[in-house]
Amino acid sequence: MTASPSQPNYWEYIRVEELLSLQGGLEGDEAQLSNDEVMFITVHQVYELWFKLLLRELASLRNLLKQPVDDARMAEAVGGARRASTILRRCVDHFEVMETLTTRAYLAFRDKLMPASGFQSAQMRQMEILLGLPDEERIGLGLEGSYLDALRAHGGASSPALERVQRTRADRPTLREAFEAWLHRTPIDGVGPDHPQAERELDRFLSSYAAAHALQVDASHRSARILVRTPEDERKLAERYGSEKRSLLEFLSPPGPDGAGRRRRRAALLFILTYCHLPLLAWPHALVEAMIELEQHLVIFRQRHARMVERVIGRRVGTGGSSGVDYLDQTALAYRVFRDLWSVRTYQIRADLAPALQRPQFFAFAPR
Repeated sequence: MTASPSQPNYWEYIRVEELLSLQGGLEGDEAQLSNDEVMFITVHQVYELWFKLLLRELASLRNLLKQPVDDARMAEAVGGARRASTILRRCVDHFEVMETLTTRAYLAFRDKLMPASGFQSAQMRQMEILLGLPDEERIGLGLEGSYLDALRAHGGASSPALERVQRTRADRPTLREAFEAWLHRTPIDGVGPDHPQAERELDRFLSSYAAAHALQVDASHRSARILVRTPEDERKLAERYGSEKRSLLEFLSPPGPDGAGRRRRRAALLFILTYCHLPLLAWPHALVEAMIELEQHLVIFRQRHARMVERVIGRRVGTGGSSGVDYLDQTALAYRVFRDLWSVRTYQIRADLAPALQRPQFFAFAPR
């Protein structure tokens, strides 16, 4: 007797037989392959499955943030970002399995891959696009006209990989855009962006914050003067601490057509991080921390990927014609999406210096 759809067996629900039939490589028969090649195929298939889950979590988080978020759903947003970080940590762990592959063992089947490349992982490109990596910040692989060209079939025809990436490009907003819109809606000291006095209240908050930041920098400067041995030391120290104060003012005066919007979003980050002890800012603070953790683990993934590749193949040309490890190292340095989340760390202040709020009750729990 076979199981009915309402009474499945484990292997039917997980589709085990189909999964185990997919490691045959180009030959279609894993009996013809070495253990090294089957491991290589299997680990990359596992990565693609993790990427599938990451795309689902990032899309759900984006969909949640692109509209006003009910307080009750903030935990859901934080949970999604944290799950994505956890998945990325597991992806990093898998490089240890790849590093059991010796250079000689890999070279035995490497030419079989030519000209395929991990750069052609459509799901990795989809993640970058969904996160909000701009096309103009991409680093070229080396031979193709663009990263989209690298996803075309041989001869220039379209491919399922290219079509999936194109669909993701058309699916807006990106997670960065949705997250920034959420930041923009933050009521700073209880005043949202649509309030008639929004700009005046924003100026007031930022002025008091800059003054508190200056006090903190001056205190650090005084403490550091114990290091001074010469007038030149004193001059350099004064310049460094003066530059730190000026840097905040520059951070809060971004140029360009969206300068006012970026100013408000940066102020929202400072506000959330400074007053995270207030009840109604606890979940927003958790989300901000979860977002920077997400990008941190993606950077670590890229760095770990580069070191694994260098260990296995050194600095030879990649199978897809790229510069190999050099290309991977460049992406680890350059591909940052949530740059303000990193920059704002420079400008945070001690809790005892936080300016007094005009409307602290706005962020307290409502009485029963």
